[in-house]
Amino acid sequence: MIDVLVAGGGPAGLATAVHAALAGMEAVVVEPRDAPVDKACGEGLMPTGLAALRAMGVFPQGRPLRGIRYLTPAHQAQADFDEGPGLGVRRTALHAVLHRRAEELGVRIVRGRIDRLSQDHTGVHAGGMSCRWLVAADGLRSPLRAALGLDVPDTRPRRYGLRRHYRVAPWTDFVEVHWAPGGEAYVTPVGDGLVGVAVLSSQRLAFDEHLARFPALRARLSGPPDGKVRGAGPLRRRARARVAGRVLLVGDAAGYTDALTGEGVSLAVLSARALVGCLLAGRPQAYEAAWRRLSRRHRLLTEGLLWATRVPGGARAIVPAAQRLPAVFRTAINLLA
Repeated sequence: MIDVLVAGGGPAGLATAVHAALAGMEAVVVEPRDAPVDKACGEGLMPTGLAALRAMGVFPQGRPLRGIRYLTPAHQAQADFDEGPGLGVRRTALHAVLHRRAEELGVRIVRGRIDRLSQDHTGVHAGGMSCRWLVAADGLRSPLRAALGLDVPDTRPRRYGLRRHYRVAPWTDFVEVHWAPGGEAYVTPVGDGLVGVAVLSSQRLAFDEHLARFPALRARLSGPPDGKVRGAGPLRRRARARVAGRVLLVGDAAGYTDALTGEGVSLAVLSARALVGCLLAGRPQAYEAAWRRLSRRHRLLTEGLLWATRVPGGARAIVPAAQRLPAVFRTAINLLA
């Protein structure tokens, strides 16, 4: 019987499999797509997440990130990371190095999809395989979360993300967050001649229509687009619990607030480590509290910023407030980083 069967071979699923293999457990990943897989992503790794990857023997290549900068046409606020640089890394590059590390450790990666299961007190049967534990790392729309009855309806305004790369020399070593009425644009340097631009909004518009709201940013994107526009959403997803019998949820499948604070990949990697630690300790139910502890700051700060963007005039006040209160802004950034 397989120790840990992982449904989904994205960063969260591969990180779970790597941690399981490092702990001496047999891990199998089931993924329908060939690696590396691209998707809409801000592509900025926070320092804590980068350190967690390196501790796993995963060393992605990219552009060092000094901190976070918020901008409007009239205001600017920035904060350095206290714990050293983060890393801007293209999603496909991160996925490739995680995939390679998993294979080095003997993780078996199987082409397929898991969207249903059966379980009892001894194990789980899914995808034609039997395992002691099944980890659902199958993304925002997680079929397994739905199959387990863990989806929680959400009536708040829906937000969506789009991302495109541009062949242009990075002009900053910060992740830049450009604010405008109706949404935000995130600039992440990911290579010597490549930047990623992601836009977040509750309005369903084409990428270029969103970008038109940021004329100063658009003027900097003098190089040609590189690759397709990638989209994701609705972003906010809620789960009733992260543990259901012998099934545990990780990554976006475990619940997602918004990409506003850029913590998705780092939180997924740290949660994967906590999940495997709970299995090793024979306390799988402890993973729920561990996930809540790891994600608490992210959830609270992101919810606070989202609330501010929904209040009339709130979005316009965020960057001026951060500029007037640099110590508060720096503290908030480093709580997340």
